[in-house]
Amino acid sequence: MTHRYDDILNTPWPQPGKRARMSVEDRAAQFAPFAALTGYDAVIQETARLTQGPVFLTEESQEALNRELNAIAENLSRQPRVILTIYQEDGRKEGGAFQEIEGNVKKLDLYEGGLVLTDGREVPFFRIVGIRQAE
Repeated sequence: MTHRYDDILNTPWPQPGKRARMSVEDRAAQFAPFAALTGYDAVIQETARLTQGPVFLTEESQEALNRELNAIAENLSRQPRVILTIYQEDGRKEGGAFQEIEGNVKKLDLYEGGLVLTDGREVPFFRIVGIRQAE
């Protein structure tokens, strides 16, 4: 039984004349500007990036934080070194992340409501979820 394309089925590929064959990578690269979904990978990565919601402290946790802040206020002249666990809101999507920052406390700014560290960083009280003395 013969098929429609039997006469060309086993025909060899034409051999390049003066030029070498283009590599597969180079052939694919020439079509890259026409990608229909430019930026799609970035959108997928951003969507997959996890954030956390804020935590609401119990009264006991708030009292423990207040005790730590009072201890810091009593030793403020020595600029105590502390490790703060803070909640930082995400600028691009809903939620945020918890992070630890370490530094020496320069002052407690009761007017603005936060800690000022010796390196100039200001940490609002409402972002602080934990304080501990650094060793």
